[in-house]
Amino acid sequence: MPETIVLTGLAQGMGREVAKLIARGGDTVAGFDVDAEGISSLAEELKGIGGDHLLEVLDITDRPGILQFKDKVLQEHDRVHTIVSNVGIGFFGPFEEIDLDQALRCLEINVIGAAAIFQAFIPHLREQGGGKLVAMSSLVGRIPFPFESIYTASKFAIEGMLNSVRLELQPFNIHVGIIEPAQVSTSFAAKIHHLPPEGSSYRERVKRFIDRDNELIKSAPTPEVAAERIYKVIKAKKPSVHNQLEFKSTFFMGLNRVLPMALRDAILVNYMKIKE
Repeated sequence: MPETIVLTGLAQGMGREVAKLIARGGDTVAGFDVDAEGISSLAEELKGIGGDHLLEVLDITDRPGILQFKDKVLQEHDRVHTIVSNVGIGFFGPFEEIDLDQALRCLEINVIGAAAIFQAFIPHLREQGGGKLVAMSSLVGRIPFPFESIYTASKFAIEGMLNSVRLELQPFNIHVGIIEPAQVSTSFAAKIHHLPPEGSSYRERVKRFIDRDNELIKSAPTPEVAAERIYKVIKAKKPSVHNQLEFKSTFFMGLNRVLPMALRDAILVNYMKIKE
C-alpha cells in the first residue's frame, strides 16, 4: 500500500534525491522548502517519475504556515506514515568571533524547525496508532568539531530532543530515527566556509581546517548514495535510533564511546590537521 511521507528541505541536495526515491517507490511526497526555483524544478521531475506529490514554498520558521501545510496534507491524504526533518543550515567560525544573532537563526532553523514539523504531525500519528519521525543530524551531533560550535550545538540539540521524544512516544507506536552523516559531497560546506579576517588569532588554523574539510569532501558519499541510505531508514518498519551513512562515521562513533577524552581530542585535531 502506498505511503505518504512528509519531507522538509527537499529542493536541493540529499533531500531532493530522497524525494525522487520516494516517488520512484510509489509513495506520495508531501514537502516544502524555501527555495521556490528548486521546488518548481523538483515538481517537474516528480511529474516525470509519476505518482502523487504535494510541494509548497514555505520557510521552516513560519510556524502558522507549517500548521496550514499539515492541514492541507491531511485534507488530501487520510494517513501520513513518516515525517522527515531535513531542513538545516550550516554555521562556521571561531566561537570568539561569531555573530550571536546569526547563531540564533541557525538554532531556530535547525532545532525549532525540526520541532515544529514534528509537533504539527504527532497528534495525527498518535491518533492513527503509529508512524515514524526521522531527523537529519550529523556526526558532529555526537562528536563536537572545532570552528563548528553553533552547528554542533544545533545537532547535539536534535539528538537530545529526539532521544527524549522517542521515550514519550513509545506507547503510541511512533518510532524515531536519527541520521548522522559525516560529509556528503555537496556545496553545503563551501557555502559556510569563510576565513576569519586578517589579524585573527584563529585564521591560520581555520584555513587548515577548511583545506582538510575540502579534501575529505572529495571522497565523501554523493547525494545520490546518501539518499539511498536515508531512504532505507525512512522505509524501515522500525528504524534504528542512530543511523550513520558510511563506515567512517560508525568507526568514529565507536572510538568516541570507548577512548578517553584526551586521546579523542588528539585524534580529532590530527585528523583535521589543526594541531599547533
